[in-house]
Amino acid sequence: MKPVIALVGRPNVGKSTLFNRLTGTRDAIVADYAGLTRDRHYGDARQGRHEFIAIDTGGFEPDCTSGIFQEMARQTRQAVAEADAVIFVVDVRAGLSAQDHDIARFLRTANKRVLLAANKAEGMKDGPQLAEFYELGIGEPHPISSAHGQGIRSLIEAALDDLFPELDEDDEPPRDENGRGPTRLAIAGRPNVGKSTLINTWLGEERLVAFDLPGTTRDAIHVPFERDGKAYELIDTAGLRRKGKVFEAIEKFSVVKTLQAIADANVVLLLIDATEGVSDQDAHIAGYALDAGRAVVIAINKWDAIDSYQRELLQRSVEQRLAFLRFAPVLHISAKRRQGLGPLWKAIDDSWASATRKMPTPVLTRILGEAVQYQQPKRVGAYRPKLRYAHQGGQNPPVVVIHGNAVEHVTEVYKRYLEGRIREHFKLVGTPMRIELKSSHNPFTERDS
Repeated sequence: MKPVIALVGRPNVGKSTLFNRLTGTRDAIVADYAGLTRDRHYGDARQGRHEFIAIDTGGFEPDCTSGIFQEMARQTRQAVAEADAVIFVVDVRAGLSAQDHDIARFLRTANKRVLLAANKAEGMKDGPQLAEFYELGIGEPHPISSAHGQGIRSLIEAALDDLFPELDEDDEPPRDENGRGPTRLAIAGRPNVGKSTLINTWLGEERLVAFDLPGTTRDAIHVPFERDGKAYELIDTAGLRRKGKVFEAIEKFSVVKTLQAIADANVVLLLIDATEGVSDQDAHIAGYALDAGRAVVIAINKWDAIDSYQRELLQRSVEQRLAFLRFAPVLHISAKRRQGLGPLWKAIDDSWASATRKMPTPVLTRILGEAVQYQQPKRVGAYRPKLRYAHQGGQNPPVVVIHGNAVEHVTEVYKRYLEGRIREHFKLVGTPMRIELKSSHNPFTERDS
């Protein structure tokens, strides 16, 4: 397995900038704002031919006993427990602090390989500012600059020294019976709807911060998961807020990460709070998923917290406000009580299977012929569209290309009729479907008269 290196330190010392530098991505949100990273954030990194996993953690306050900072400290402790090596990041320009001493005291008892990274040390390789950090008892500080990439190579080489196992070049990520990699499942919804709680329930551990405070998750967190021999990648996204409530640049970054997570996912699980009902923001998130062509499953969380009358009103609200997601299955769950999770997994698997279903050309053409025979397209003036044959033009979402004459006169109502016939035959659930119409080329129109 790949070695794991955890980045720890007090808030705003540059851990996320270093994480982005190591992974070659912008997966960790970076801004001049203390306490921005709250969950453990994993990323693949490489040093030369060696690959490893980097973990970005929130600002560490070991002695904090309440609130969100206690939750962040617990996440950091778990990251240290999982790591093969720990990089303790300090801020040279800010100098040594009492909090640095607290973190060093914890790391000395963690029985882990620890390296001290003195960040923001541009031009200070031999400067006297580094001397005070020997007080931490961690060893020699490695002067680095996360923002400029200075000193990072030697730091990582030291961290990987004697740690890196021999890798089998034939190792590949697990694949399903169809040869596909893990199913990427994005859990999306408004803030405080229970996304992190649901993933923690699935994992059986407190992998993500689940805290009764809207906006606790700000990055999109990727978590490998396996169930019944099937590989998944769970993506916990930051809760989207209405634009009028997005004041901080940090929140705007989180919205971007959520939209990227939806676009990158195979299946989007839209989580709705039963006690809050369906809001405009739920419809916006659903719209993003639909525009991206992603398969969608709707899960109404906290279903056990409302009575039968409220349930009936909520059902009507889903049918009306999310009418454009009629193809998506709707399930009722309680993440905290572990209720309804079995049927939820079946709906997720069925939706992904539908999104990638192969539809043979002869079968599609036969379905098209039967549909036209049962109900022909509406005549427009002197033209009645002639639909001749169909074939599959893509997957995820399924695309059906229909060829014929005068297809520009086919109405949206008739396209929905054709979509329904195709869905019924192939049992497509949970995935949007697109129908493209193409006019057949008539060679006689180009002949000289």
